[in-house]
Amino acid sequence: MNQEQKNKAEKLFGEYQNRRISSGDLDKADKKASNLGSRIADFKLLLRLMKDVLGGRYKISAKEIAILGGAIAYAISPIDAIPDVIPVIGWVDDISVVGLAMTSLAGVLSAYKFKNGIK
Repeated sequence: MNQEQKNKAEKLFGEYQNRRISSGDLDKADKKASNLGSRIADFKLLLRLMKDVLGGRYKISAKEIAILGGAIAYAISPIDAIPDVIPVIGWVDDISVVGLAMTSLAGVLSAYKFKNGIK
């Protein structure tokens, strides 16, 4: 991903942070996870965390919810920095956003995994 695409992805990601995530969105995201290469397990962890947050089983801050929701919304949206209709290349920005969310939420994810016995 070049700098221009990265800037566009970050701008779009910021816009997606305000989007509400529904259970239908989570189902759609789960189906799309197979496109995320080495980030499949990371994305599935983000989805599991979001389901627990929405279900009231796990609490995180509003900022963390925004990061989590933004990453999921960005990954499932067909409108992003590199359109998903372009096989493989179209998923590079989605993979990058998932990686950014994983880095931003590292502490939250570590605590969540420990609490839930996830390795």
